[in-house]
Amino acid sequence: MEIRKWEDLPEDCLANVFRRVGMESLLLDVPFVCKSWYRATLNPFCWERLDFYNIMFAPKDYLFYVIFDDDGVRMVHRLMVEYRIKEFSVDSMIKFLANRSSGNCIVLDLPANGCREEVFRFVIDKCPALRCLSFSCNLFKTDHLSIIQELIEKCKHLEFLNILDFTVSNLKEIVAKIGRNCQHIRGLGAPFAYIGEEEAAAIVTNLPNINYLVLTHSRIDRKDLVEILQGCKRLFHLDVSNCSGCKIDDKLLELASHIRTFKYEGVIDGFPHEDDFEFWDGYNSA
Repeated sequence: MEIRKWEDLPEDCLANVFRRVGMESLLLDVPFVCKSWYRATLNPFCWERLDFYNIMFAPKDYLFYVIFDDDGVRMVHRLMVEYRIKEFSVDSMIKFLANRSSGNCIVLDLPANGCREEVFRFVIDKCPALRCLSFSCNLFKTDHLSIIQELIEKCKHLEFLNILDFTVSNLKEIVAKIGRNCQHIRGLGAPFAYIGEEEAAAIVTNLPNINYLVLTHSRIDRKDLVEILQGCKRLFHLDVSNCSGCKIDDKLLELASHIRTFKYEGVIDGFPHEDDFEFWDGYNSA
């Protein structure tokens, strides 16, 4: 019986395998095996998931300014060596791979410390099929609310949205827009947020059927956490790890008993430092 070689498989079959290996391997391993594998990596379906989380943006945008952790160091270094890049640009990399996906990208993690507003608008134009998006507004000059409005108008299939930004002061308005416009939304992440009475009410009112809610490192009072637990009955993943402002006791655990995964490690009742009061008070009044 004749044994077929991997390189002889049809391109669509190879692409179906390679789309599971991750962005780093697609750029730095698979294309250098043989010509057929290289051609397969050009298939847009290989680029459904783009992960730039560990590559930080910085104004000078060179290697020693953009690396975030060991994964970012390794990937950026390998890219520069393999492709003989003298100056590494996060902007260019994001745009290049968004283009390569040809509208097929469904999961996108943008740099943890943010990207330029112009780059963000570019990717949501190029990736209308997005289902999961993680981004930070840190470098945006335009009001966050208008950016979110533009996002939800262009990406109609969003299911999970993670906003990595503790400077967002209009979370209740953002949640309202998401609730009205994103029919498929299942999960929201708002780490480092201020969850007060109005924010909790906005989540319950606009996202009552949400399944995933991530509020790590946020400030949330007990009564506001109770409101979310009582109002979002379809939650099966709630993460309030390292939050401040409430105490997890038996009564709260009983309220959360319907949730399959309830993470609350590191929650503290109050604040570890006096300065935190000033920070949160200023944040809430912004």
